Amino acid sequence: MALAIASTIQQLPKKLRHDLAPRSLARRLILAAAVWAAIGLAVGGFVLSNAYVAAMRDNFDTGLQVDLDGLIAAAEPDSSGDIALAERFLNRRFARAYSGLYWQIEPSGGMPVMISHSLLDQTLHVHDLVNKEGVSWGYAEGPLDQRLRVLTRKLSFPVTATKDPKDFKYYTVIVAGDMASVDASIAEFNNTIFWSFTALFLGLVGAVFLQVRVGLQPLRQVEKSLARIRSGAAQRLEGTFPAEIAPLASELNSLIEHSAEVVGRARTHVANLAHFLKTPLTVLVAEADANPGPLADSVKRQAGVMRRQVDHYLTRARTAGALNALGNRTAVAPVLEDLARVLTRIHSSRCLDIAVECPSGLYFRGERQDLEEMAGNLMDNACKWAKTRVLVDVTLLGGRSFRLVVADDGPGLAPEDRGRVMDRGEKLDESVPGSGLGLSIVRDIAKLYGGGLALEKAAIGGLSAELILPALG
Repeated sequence: MALAIASTIQQLPKKLRHDLAPRSLARRLILAAAVWAAIGLAVGGFVLSNAYVAAMRDNFDTGLQVDLDGLIAAAEPDSSGDIALAERFLNRRFARAYSGLYWQIEPSGGMPVMISHSLLDQTLHVHDLVNKEGVSWGYAEGPLDQRLRVLTRKLSFPVTATKDPKDFKYYTVIVAGDMASVDASIAEFNNTIFWSFTALFLGLVGAVFLQVRVGLQPLRQVEKSLARIRSGAAQRLEGTFPAEIAPLASELNSLIEHSAEVVGRARTHVANLAHFLKTPLTVLVAEADANPGPLADSVKRQAGVMRRQVDHYLTRARTAGALNALGNRTAVAPVLEDLARVLTRIHSSRCLDIAVECPSGLYFRGERQDLEEMAGNLMDNACKWAKTRVLVDVTLLGGRSFRLVVADDGPGLAPEDRGRVMDRGEKLDESVPGSGLGLSIVRDIAKLYGGGLALEKAAIGGLSAELILPALG
């Protein structure tokens, strides 16, 4: 049975063997049921086999007892105590050579042994005799190497010719039968028991497997629902669950709602902090502009440093909160198209051509606000420097990330200046509106999402900003 279990597991399809992987609840349930089924069927088969063997041997012994009684009934003694057999009482198989049924009569005192015609010229040598209720049972080697079951009994006949009431002749009457038919029947029964119980075992294991599959289906539903939440397709566990799983689903939904509430409060606090910090910095810069001098220049420089640090750490805090929230995903194409329309209106006087190429069905694994801030900064920066064209191209990279490239046909940026605008947020041209912090903020947000930002020379002549972000295809 143990070999049958191993063979059964090896023959299962790959999808089903997945349920039997180590540390699997289904594996534990199925193997436990299989072991107990194997033990139960093995014990049941052993008991049935022994009962059948006992019944077959009892039936065979009963037949030998009948043949022995017939042989004794056929024995007719004469006045000298010798016996003759009346053939009418004997089994006809005794007359057929090597038929598998034999008799032998052994007189006491060294007289010749009488044998059946079925033995021809051979005699039986009995061994392993066990006495039971006046008769003895044993075994013997018969003709053609047959294994014989032997039944013997002691008989005595009076010698009436001597007129001595104590004068008797003694005989040992032996009847033997071939066990081949019994052994063959037992072997056939055991073979039938083995294969039928093996089929029953496989059926039971299959039934248990289906039962476990059906019983654990609600857990798979929970797994799929959680995957939908992580991908942003759902906001909570959906569906009807059994009474045993319903409390778990309810607690998970409560946990998800609590997490969303905590992240929402954190984002609100971050926004409030940004407002409270930026307003005093703006006042300081305005006062410094109104009172030029060395002190004013120092205040403006330090205010700029503080503004960059505030923007940097507030952006990290806000984005980190968004990363911890479940179910965040944003369609990329609609965001880029909305930004393109807004920027086209803002720069309508310059007649810029803003082209967006983005595959449909592509999702950014994050919040819309962060994607808008990153893409908006890059596209707005390109529009400020572009002469006539801005190209926005999105390419999916292996299903786990995508590349967003924003290129313009403006003057571009020297290689030595690219690190300055991203690392330190320096504003290289004061004639262009803005704080100069856009690229630095974009790079910081992208890093928090496991992506990055790189600046290169664009094929159309200006600057190309390449942004790598996580995707949900």
